[in-house]
Amino acid sequence: METGVLETEISGVVVIQPQVFEDSRGYFFESFSQRRFEQMIGKTVFVQDNESKSSYGVVRGLHYQLPPYAQAKLVRVIRGRIWDVAVDLRRGSATFGKYVAVELTEDNKWQFFIPRGFAHGFSVLSEEAVVQYKCDSYYVPQAEGGISFDDPELAIDWKIPREDMVLSPKDLNRPGLCDAYVFDV
Repeated sequence: METGVLETEISGVVVIQPQVFEDSRGYFFESFSQRRFEQMIGKTVFVQDNESKSSYGVVRGLHYQLPPYAQAKLVRVIRGRIWDVAVDLRRGSATFGKYVAVELTEDNKWQFFIPRGFAHGFSVLSEEAVVQYKCDSYYVPQAEGGISFDDPELAIDWKIPREDMVLSPKDLNRPGLCDAYVFDV
């Protein structure tokens, strides 16, 4: 399969399906090429790579960075399965307050591109997951923002039972969408 880009219901948020070459030895694929990315998505220069390891039921998010430190992200799974979620926080957007989600796995090797102006989070569906993501701006602790994972206005289905969810104390006490920062983009 040739590398492809799947549009989502929210403008700017896309799923990248890489071309994977498999044979009896295993597989090979180009996980990132700046030139190819710009041809498919547009100009974005990534400056930081992050990796997290989490167990089943962990919910990370919903997170964003305040301007001028807002971040676009390119997310992929190295091991396991996650339900990856992007929430539109762009003022005036036709999809403001809506979310789009995709299952990223070590098998499908898909990548989820989330532009600036979105909150991001994921839940771990497998026993364990290793997630890697690129950011186009450096993380700044003082610019950290977030939205409650269980905000009824968003009504996100995290694909795991509530009693199995594991969250950080910070993520358990995030404000709702009505109190979130809104991006001017």
